[in-house]
Amino acid sequence: MKKIIGCLHAHYSNIEYIENALSPYDIELIHFVDPALMVRVTTDENFKEADAQNKVKEQIEWIAQSNVDAILITCTNYIAILQEEQLSISVPIIKIDEPYFEYICNIEQPQIILFTNPATVNGTMERLNQYAYKHQKSLDIEVIVINNTFELIMQGLKQEYNQEISKLLNTIIKEDKIISVAQLSMVDASKEVECMTSKSIINPLDTLISSIVNKIEMDKKSLVL
Repeated sequence: MKKIIGCLHAHYSNIEYIENALSPYDIELIHFVDPALMVRVTTDENFKEADAQNKVKEQIEWIAQSNVDAILITCTNYIAILQEEQLSISVPIIKIDEPYFEYICNIEQPQIILFTNPATVNGTMERLNQYAYKHQKSLDIEVIVINNTFELIMQGLKQEYNQEISKLLNTIIKEDKIISVAQLSMVDASKEVECMTSKSIINPLDTLISSIVNKIEMDKKSLVL
């Protein structure tokens, strides 16, 4: 039976990533996009943390009423804001960063994690450290933020955005460290550099798909001959 996943995004650019990655599976994706929340969180001093938490709670419960089998949150800021204990739903929630956390917590070498959105860093790293502590993992991680870049993707300038990410990746890839990108919007650039350099770059999309398949038991589409 076809599964339905409700996807909550902070930007429209994330839709394509999820659609392409899950295209081999017999599922229906319903996308909910709200870039305004992140704008208010980062620019409106009168918009308090409790306001953001209430808005995310409202969004999740709205999606849960749309006859979905699971909810996927692709924005790490949304995940950091979410107070799951306040929810009154039974629909499973899949957080894009948890499979990513599991993967990098099993790496014992020094690592670099790249971000383009400064507003995402604290919440993501706090959750990563909590995950590592809970699973008794020790991390050796350097965080690098590619400043003045995230606004490019928010303005729809994806090519320019990818160029800035690729430029930094090509610089640091020579270091003897495991590299990963923390945001879904960074996947295309990381894959391009990975292809050109034959150096592996971890991203949250690859780790996510296997987790979704396991969690809601999706089937692959049947081949039509």
